[in-house]
Amino acid sequence: MEKYAWKAKVLDGKLEEYKRRHDTIWPELVELLKEAGICNYTIWNVKDELFGYYECEKGIDFAAKTQANSPIVDKWNEYMKDVMEMELDPVTGAQPQLKKMFELD
Repeated sequence: MEKYAWKAKVLDGKLEEYKRRHDTIWPELVELLKEAGICNYTIWNVKDELFGYYECEKGIDFAAKTQANSPIVDKWNEYMKDVMEMELDPVTGAQPQLKKMFELD
């Protein structure tokens, strides 16, 4: 199973709102992520930094294409603009994948 990690920043004073929005994540977004083969999705933070990790049952390319072609993801990204700074890859439309430096199974 392929693994994907990303990073972003929460805007100043917006961490609680960021958390609230994820505590009430849209069911249609959850459904889309599952259709994309995304599982074991977790987001952590330290100070204003976010670190996300998920696994791709159907591969990273499939997950990226599914998200890139989804108006639901576009709507979520627009909804989150006022609480976080998100860099998007111009090719995939997703957050740039972090390069793995070490893994212990």
